[in-house]
Amino acid sequence: MSRWKSDVRAMAGRILGLRQVLKDALIEAKAPGSWDHITTQIGMFAYTGLNEQQSRLLTTKHHVYLTKDGRISMAGLNDKSAKRLACAIADVLTEIPTQ
Repeated sequence: MSRWKSDVRAMAGRILGLRQVLKDALIEAKAPGSWDHITTQIGMFAYTGLNEQQSRLLTTKHHVYLTKDGRISMAGLNDKSAKRLACAIADVLTEIPTQ
């Protein structure tokens, strides 16, 4: 049981760290808006705040797959892909600004 708890703590820590990497990368990429919600949410998924049209463009233009309401899997990211995602989100928000 202690091994399992250790593994769960490690995975949770990894996801928390990735949330910070993504938030920092979004700020660095000058993605419009506040990104505090990325680090205040908990769990394996994060709501990006993108709407359906923005989510669709993120998929078609950048091959980033997420739900229509902008939910992404944090567990599927690593440091490099989080930075790539941030640049893609910044591009989408430049093309289709949030109202």
